[in-house]
Amino acid sequence: MSLPSLRPAVFLDRDGVIIENRPDHVKSIPEVCFIPGALEALVRLAQRDCLIVIVTNQAAIGRGLLTRQTADAINAYILQHITAAGGRIDGVYLCPHLPEEACVCRKPSPGMLLEATRDLGIDLRASVMIGDALTDVQAAQAVEAQPILVLTGRGAIQAQELSRSGLKHTPTFASLVEAVEQILP
Repeated sequence: MSLPSLRPAVFLDRDGVIIENRPDHVKSIPEVCFIPGALEALVRLAQRDCLIVIVTNQAAIGRGLLTRQTADAINAYILQHITAAGGRIDGVYLCPHLPEEACVCRKPSPGMLLEATRDLGIDLRASVMIGDALTDVQAAQAVEAQPILVLTGRGAIQAQELSRSGLKHTPTFASLVEAVEQILP
């Protein structure tokens, strides 16, 4: 009996990578604003033989700024637009906890990546994590996936943190568009 083959994945942070980051959090569908080129990049990525998974910290839920149901509706709205553009997302994983709760799912902990791996059969060492924060890079490193930082969202500020954290070797691109162009063969 053969074991099922594992597939590589592209893990994506949501806010700051696919949609605009807001200093007061994305709390409703009208606040969703796609980063220019993100939908087109996701369409290109969908042509690749890999899983595409969103992993997103959403402490606004823990802070009481929105409910889990509203967060799920926002994610459904985002997925609807990605699908309508011709892209796809194979899974969405969300951490509702506050940073001080020290849960296993909140990035930089790799809990969401590990849960997706169990659910979807992911080969973590053949996978990449694209994010706009040091915590995204750290979550990728924790599971031996390739981290990529984009300079959209908080990325430009967080790039300085990479140097201070000894992670200046992390590949950095202007946006999801450029990151996808680099990872596609």
